[in-house]
Amino acid sequence: MTSNNSIIYVVDDEVSICRALGLLLKSHGFRAETFTSAVDFLAFKHPKVLSCLILDIRLPNINGFALQGMMAERGIITPIIFITGHGDIPMTVKAMKAGAIDFLAKPFTDKKLFDAITIALSKSKVQNKDQSEKDKILRRIKTLSPRELEVFNFVVQGMMNKNIASKRGTSLQTIKVHRGRVMQKMQAKTVTELIHMAQKAGLTAS
Repeated sequence: MTSNNSIIYVVDDEVSICRALGLLLKSHGFRAETFTSAVDFLAFKHPKVLSCLILDIRLPNINGFALQGMMAERGIITPIIFITGHGDIPMTVKAMKAGAIDFLAKPFTDKKLFDAITIALSKSKVQNKDQSEKDKILRRIKTLSPRELEVFNFVVQGMMNKNIASKRGTSLQTIKVHRGRVMQKMQAKTVTELIHMAQKAGLTAS
């Protein structure tokens, strides 16, 4: 389990649970950030480090499931471990389908919690790497001129130079020049690599 530079968030409207989990996590070397409402958690500036969220399902105003959706909308990428004192099978199924790491019914053992945290941090590592790659690709895409971006989109759709030239009503040589610049700016050696970049950036179907 990686504790160095990792943040474990806790969102539970019971102050006593926030305090207890905060102390437990800190005793294991984690940085713990606790919140008694979803609003406070959303207002927090989330650094790009390994993290996970221990989230109570039943919260006032914005419940755990609603917060999960809002996190996705705002690009807050951190694996979730749901906890509740009122769990049932439908809730568990809903949580897991929505991407939760685990669903722990209170009271849960320290072992179950830390086992879930270990899995969550492993997932966070993968997510952070994927997001870093996506950000790098998007930065490269921003360097493309409007015409180069257009050619980029045609190429990742699988269109050949002559088809792009025909569609654009321009010469084949012009398209070859634009395509060469696209490959250079995107740092792609092959069209396949360019397509993979587009997929990672969410610009085409994977």
